Amino acid sequence: MPVDDGGDRFADAIRLLLLIAATADSLDELAMRAAPTNAVAVIHAESRLQKLDFWLRNPDYLADELLNDYERQPDPLLLDLAGRILDSEEPEICAIPMVRYLFGAFEHLDRALSVLVAPRLLVVSSQRGASGQVIKDSYYLTQKGRDVAEHATAQFPELAWYTERAVLVRALAEATGHTALALRKRQYLQRDYAQTPLGAIIPSIADRTRERLGCLRVAALGGNAA
Repeated sequence: MPVDDGGDRFADAIRLLLLIAATADSLDELAMRAAPTNAVAVIHAESRLQKLDFWLRNPDYLADELLNDYERQPDPLLLDLAGRILDSEEPEICAIPMVRYLFGAFEHLDRALSVLVAPRLLVVSSQRGASGQVIKDSYYLTQKGRDVAEHATAQFPELAWYTERAVLVRALAEATGHTALALRKRQYLQRDYAQTPLGAIIPSIADRTRERLGCLRVAALGGNAA
């Protein structure tokens, strides 16, 4: 059994808190009635959280999706955002690999989430079926959780990277669809992702994506010259 590394668990908890704070959906008046006390936003379904976390943990895949969007609608901002990631060592330094399972990238998050649940920065609510099995978990960000996320990035500016990238992740998710299934289908369109054997680490695509960025930049310059 692997040793529980408290440092890694705390780092994972901070990443998840900043991710949830940036990507969770605000609660309308109706949703507030069913939400835990002091909840301000929610992400429904663990599988959706896993898919969002994959893009945050793998900047090369995030950049490649930005290039996909650029090819569909050539907005120079998308090319610039992908370039900011790929022109740096971010895909190598910031990557936290994930393992591919049957339904895509996955990692057990319980220990990291427990760091957030204990002080009620996050409340996990489980919906159960008739036989008692968990059908869906919902992750509610509390006002205290939002305050801690904002305070952490103000006190430690290096953490702002997570929020900046999580904003891009949210934009991708909104353009893809709000369900975990929609996100999974999009991620499985990535050849390297889809072809990763079950139980193996999903490989980096940084080199290939940098080559693709270079080709798109050349094509963009050619278009401008014309």
